[in-house]
Amino acid sequence: MERVLLGVAFALLVACAQVGGPVRYLPAERFGLEVLREGEALTFRKDGLRFTYVAGLGWAPPLEAGLPPPDEDRLPLEVVRAVGLVMVPEAPVRYSADERRLRLVLDLPGEAPALPTAELSPYPGRLALELPYFLPGLEAVRAGGVGLWARYEPQGTRLVLEAPPGRFYRYRSFLLSNPSRYVLDLYYLEPEREEEVQPGFRYRELWAWTPEPVRMYWLEAAPGRWRLEPVGRPGERRLLPEMAPGALALLNGGYFDGRTATPIGLWVRDGVPLSLPYGRSALFWEENNVFAGRPSFSAWVELPDGRRVRVGLNLARARYTAHTLPGRVGQVGEGVHLVQGDRVVATLPAPAELPEGLWALSFPSEAPLVRTGDALRLGVQLEPPVRFALEAGPLLLQGGVNVFSPSAEPFRDRAPVEAVAAQAAVAWTVEGGLWLIVTEPMRPEGLARALKERGFWGAIRMDGGGSAQLWVRGELKNRGLLGPRPVVSGLALFSRP
Repeated sequence: MERVLLGVAFALLVACAQVGGPVRYLPAERFGLEVLREGEALTFRKDGLRFTYVAGLGWAPPLEAGLPPPDEDRLPLEVVRAVGLVMVPEAPVRYSADERRLRLVLDLPGEAPALPTAELSPYPGRLALELPYFLPGLEAVRAGGVGLWARYEPQGTRLVLEAPPGRFYRYRSFLLSNPSRYVLDLYYLEPEREEEVQPGFRYRELWAWTPEPVRMYWLEAAPGRWRLEPVGRPGERRLLPEMAPGALALLNGGYFDGRTATPIGLWVRDGVPLSLPYGRSALFWEENNVFAGRPSFSAWVELPDGRRVRVGLNLARARYTAHTLPGRVGQVGEGVHLVQGDRVVATLPAPAELPEGLWALSFPSEAPLVRTGDALRLGVQLEPPVRFALEAGPLLLQGGVNVFSPSAEPFRDRAPVEAVAAQAAVAWTVEGGLWLIVTEPMRPEGLARALKERGFWGAIRMDGGGSAQLWVRGELKNRGLLGPRPVVSGLALFSRP
């Protein structure tokens, strides 16, 4: 299935290639011809081949005199064919180019002969290919910064491409069918970077392939050298460096309600819950032990007579369900108690709007537990208790296995599991190394594959899009994406003394 999806992506990208303008004349030098002018005669020759055009008379025998005339040292395609300079079929050329890549697409006439296909491979900045087609459309290719030279031979075209200097070079080529096409991608990317921030901590910028190149920015912390803390304050948005000015590095944290700045999901700091579970995967850690998964917890309400009734919590619904996130809660046919502190202040038919600062209990309309004005207390206990936790999701890797599934976790807004957006993630190795990661826009499934290929043991996606930020020593490393943005929570990385 993965190969099929990649093929579809390639096909869509190929469809975007632009068609070069029609080319009817080609420079004689492209065929290795020498051009001699003697009065009104213009002679083209190489390796015993010689043919002449005389102004006012036309082409000399054995060519037909009425063939189109040359344009200075440029030959019309009709003459190229008549002389036998080219013996292979012509393939139209389409292309697209930007500051990172040149894509050439050959629309092949009929079945493709043996063509030089290649998986993603390095090249030294200059790439030469022998292609068994006549490709005059190359003359119309304009790729800023890329040198392109073509030599046309009877049995095909020799193509030489030279990318801008000082780049990170990769190329690939592949065939597509129905209709038959040959695609060449030439990449000339910004170099990868690596620097030591301090002993035990390294910052890197590198490329992931999804299949298109995506820049990744990450801070790597060696096992036993790091300390991680969740920072921020529920209900308040701030820039990450303001939350932990002394941190070595900072990554944005979990999701939050954009209107109220209420954190969405579990948030535990030093064993104290600042926000209750919402029902998605969370990052858990204590000392250098890191893991991720769906929080296991029990929740209950305590009634005025002291009895406890087990309840669901947020997305983990039950017959009675507690809700802690502002917004519409409950389902048709239910009632909703709005609770301020430990007191029921209103009872409404569901669905009802839960204001900020209150929590709610939805219940079957025919079976309320309390009445308006009664005391009602909510209790939640994590099983087992943890010192630090921050809910986000979806889970990407677990036990070295790619476990990403768009439908595995409850996201009513599908963007965190489907959209092309800047990504943020925490990853770790079985030895205890920790990585804080942000990327250029990509899909979460591509991020999961990229992290799996690099051998991580576990990984979880944090809030992405405009919130995705990695700060190292007070500098925003992915500044070229969306710039600084205030968020509600973050992960602060410190050096362990």
